[in-house]
Amino acid sequence: MAWAARETALDATGPVKRFAVISLCVLVFVAISILLARFLSVENSERSELEALLRAQARGDVNGMLARLSRCRLSPACVATVRADAVSLRRPGEVKILSVKSRTSYSLGAASGKTRIAWIVIGRLPVVQCVKVRRSGNVIAGIDVKLLAISTPIANEADC
Repeated sequence: MAWAARETALDATGPVKRFAVISLCVLVFVAISILLARFLSVENSERSELEALLRAQARGDVNGMLARLSRCRLSPACVATVRADAVSLRRPGEVKILSVKSRTSYSLGAASGKTRIAWIVIGRLPVVQCVKVRRSGNVIAGIDVKLLAISTPIANEADC
């Protein structure tokens, strides 16, 4: 009789344990999914910042470019490059990004490097430039992307 009571008690805890294990697995899956989504959204953030910078450049908008480049106003060389680019690369039309090769892409924490970006306005020749990018933070707390400087055009096959 004691054996039957003991077996019934074990049967009752079986579903509770199973529910606890399933709940824990679901929570771990959700946590990993959130971190992964946050991590992958940083790539979109960098691309969006680059696209906004290039649109300002194609409009010839020096102030718009300087607003996108963190601390560029503090460097006379950076400001001079921005002004020269805004004049020489002014193009009417929509900017299309052809290629982005980032040295900071998919970093889990802070990183700095140059991103090679090729872009075009339909009807004009492609332009290739280097943009200095800095990422700060981490995947858990969040990663912040800042554009620091943009180069004058480089050769189409050149690397940054």
